[in-house]
This record gives sequence, C-alpha cells and structure tokens, in this order.
Amino acid sequence: MREAARPAPKVTEHRFGEEAEPVVVIDHFSGMAEELLARGREAEYQDAGASYPGLRSWCEPDYLDRNRPLMFRILQGVFGFRQSVALDAPTFSLVTLAEDELAPRQCIPHYDFSGGSLVAIMHYLLGPETGGTAFYRHRRTGFETIDEAREPAYNAALAQDEREYGMPPRRYHYGDSERYEMIGEVEARPDRFVLYRGKLLHSGVIPDPSALSSDPKTGRLTINMFLHGR
Repeated sequence: MREAARPAPKVTEHRFGEEAEPVVVIDHFSGMAEELLARGREAEYQDAGASYPGLRSWCEPDYLDRNRPLMFRILQGVFGFRQSVALDAPTFSLVTLAEDELAPRQCIPHYDFSGGSLVAIMHYLLGPETGGTAFYRHRRTGFETIDEAREPAYNAALAQDEREYGMPPRRYHYGDSERYEMIGEVEARPDRFVLYRGKLLHSGVIPDPSALSSDPKTGRLTINMFLHGR
C-alpha cells in the first residue's frame, strides 16, 4: 500500500496591530512532527536560565533542509534578509514553572531582541490545548515592538507601571490588562512553524498552568530557534 501524500506546506502572513509587523505561519512545515516529538521526548533537559520559564535541550536542525528554499523566500521577501542568514540556539523547549514560581518579568509580555536583524521561530509539535503565542501593545507607550531607540522609554514606562499598578500578578499573561492590550494570537497546531521579528512584544499562551510538566512525554513541548540576518 502506498504511503499517503503529506500535505504541502501552507503559508499565511498576518500583520497585527498598528505597526503591522509580519507574523508568518507555515502549516505542515516539516511533514515529520511525530518524529520530532519522539526526538524531543528522548532528549535530556536542563534549566533554561532566568528568562525562560522552563527547560531546554539541543535540537538538531537538520529537518529544516526539507524546506530551505521556502524559508529563504520568506526571509528575503518578508523580512528583507538579502545577504546572509545564521541559525542560533535551536532547542526543544518545555514550559514548566508553576505560576507562583514566576519572576516578575516572566508575568508580562517580552521581546527577544531589540535589533531588527533577528527573526524568532516557534515550531509547534502539539495542538491548541497546549497554547500558542499572543502579541501585544504596551498601553502606556503604545509600543508593539521594542527597538534600541525605544528601550530607554519602554524601561522607564515599565517602572511607571509598577509604581501605579504594583508588581504584575503572578500568572502567565494572556489577554488584555491595565498594562497591555492583546493585538493578535497564533494558535498552536502540530507542525505549525511561526516566524516573527524578535522585537515584537509577545507571550506564550498557557491555557492550563496546572497541566505543565517537566516530563517531555506529557509537557508543552515546542522547538524554538532564532535566525540572524541582513
């Protein structure tokens, strides 16, 4: 019996908010989500450091070769990378921290890098029950992206938020609050590959924090990486 044909990758571009920065979604990206899940579930994990609320493990990025031409077309046509692209920190990632263990900066949306030369990638291996990614506007400044020129004003505004509202609630941020307005959301689906500039304010969606686990066989397992280019 012949193996059923895998669905071809499907590309959708979103532009959330007033700044309208691109968020590119590629469904059916690798055609090997189950194999990647198996790799991630067999990997050895360690603490990811102060910023990420969980564990990480190296992910071999060989599977990206399957869609290298498609990725380059998107990086050139959407993100303007014309001269070079470098891959950084491909990892299997598990969100594990209980909400009462979160640091204050883990309770608000964040940005990965203030330079325009970085594109963040989320590769989802599981379905919407594990949560996708939401994008935000900071109410006090109106910023949806944080570049180097905006960082001083944004940090000052965060301090003003703290003086006015107190410390952010100990929870995974989702939706609207006195500090942030949600401007868009991408749902998790198996083998969904999402690219966006690292300067966008965003936060992982955690529908059920009580279901988080440090066991990769049952936890919120994704693949994360960054691309630097110019």
